[in-house]
Amino acid sequence: MEMVKLGFVPAHRVPFDEEWAKDMRRRCLTAMARLNSVQIVVPDEALTPGGLVRDDEDAERVTELFRREQVQGVVIGAMTFGDEVSAVAVAAALPGKPVLLFGTKEGSFLPDGGRRSDSFCGTLSIASGLYRRRIPFTFAGVLFPEEPRFLAELERFAATCNAVSNFIGARVGLVGPRPERFETCACDEVAMIQNFGQRLVPVSLSEIFMAARSLADDDPHVQRIVAELAAREDTSEAARETLLRLAKLEAALLQFARSKKLKALGLQCWTTIQADYGVTPCTAMGRLTEQGFMTACEVDIYGALTMLAQYEAARRTSVPHFIDWTIQHQELENVFLAWHCGNAPVCLAAPGCQPRLRTHSILGGQFSGTAGQGTSEFQLAPGVVTLSRLAEYDNCFKMLITKGEIIPDERNLRGSWSWVKVADLERLYRTLVEEGFVHHASMIHGDVTEVLAQFCQFVGIEVVMV
Repeated sequence: MEMVKLGFVPAHRVPFDEEWAKDMRRRCLTAMARLNSVQIVVPDEALTPGGLVRDDEDAERVTELFRREQVQGVVIGAMTFGDEVSAVAVAAALPGKPVLLFGTKEGSFLPDGGRRSDSFCGTLSIASGLYRRRIPFTFAGVLFPEEPRFLAELERFAATCNAVSNFIGARVGLVGPRPERFETCACDEVAMIQNFGQRLVPVSLSEIFMAARSLADDDPHVQRIVAELAAREDTSEAARETLLRLAKLEAALLQFARSKKLKALGLQCWTTIQADYGVTPCTAMGRLTEQGFMTACEVDIYGALTMLAQYEAARRTSVPHFIDWTIQHQELENVFLAWHCGNAPVCLAAPGCQPRLRTHSILGGQFSGTAGQGTSEFQLAPGVVTLSRLAEYDNCFKMLITKGEIIPDERNLRGSWSWVKVADLERLYRTLVEEGFVHHASMIHGDVTEVLAQFCQFVGIEVVMV
């Protein structure tokens, strides 16, 4: 799990109870220390009085601290009423950083009947300051830091910040042109630049083939990949030449991805690669995804970006499967087949299911020799999954977000596959049709629907939640 840095702004307003504010700051930090892989950057008493933020001078010092530490998000907490001008100034000085706002609950009355905090009131002032400046923020509520909801909100926000920071400015490899008949995989490079500051990095298939063919059979990296393939999959149906070609292709694509600092790739996976290079690349694509380079089939760049958003929303604790919304179950209600040719990372295999390296179930008959070999076929592990799809029309992006559950099946189907049960398949399918979403999607184990929705809020993507 990747470390996430969050900047904490403990907001205080004079003349409310400063000792209460300092103690609330301490309690917040004690709770925050229990967060997984989250580093909290906060002003100490050497930087601001009491480690609190109450005026313009404090805001300037804290802003500089957050810039120096390169925080990925800003957490504003009203320890007392909170000075909205200084708290909002920090967020305004860090454009593009997600903001989480929370208020703290009131303590007991003072002996003379006075109030300690008024955070309930002051949080509104901070919120209005963010709103009028059109600074996107999410509100965690008014709570004490010891409440379970406090950490739950912060965990979700940390995952959101991780997704935002790795999505904005991402470099995505475009390996070959999209299939001629797949207009569904078209993308707008200018829209990616203007909306997300992303960079599309194209490379020809021939360049990748040249790099792969330059590798010797006994190259240590190639041999290591071949050994891993044999150890993790049943390769009895595949020729030795298939394993070598897959290994060399993976090594070449890895070198390209690393040298260009890519986070995702879209690959032209048929039919030039079979006809020219002599293998089907699905297994190599799944292995690239498992190694953190989200790899989408058929040069589906928006599909690769969907995979990237899911992967980072899950804080890299799981990897996605690039799927087709293939068929409805012939008998069961609200169940569909989440499938693709054999591109799923084998770490997603169901317990007791041995992945098999096989000939492509659809294209295999078109090619002789080893060209059709290279798919990893297995059933995916059961459990809750999130399904998503990014789409763009007229320079505006939207994301379909829904969830379901993989249910086991005793049959041996072709490809990498799972039956997924959703709450209302008819409504989901109608939404896909009427909102212009395509036949590709990304599916990841776990429920990251709320993180993805929050992520979309901060990067300017419309949420289509089913």
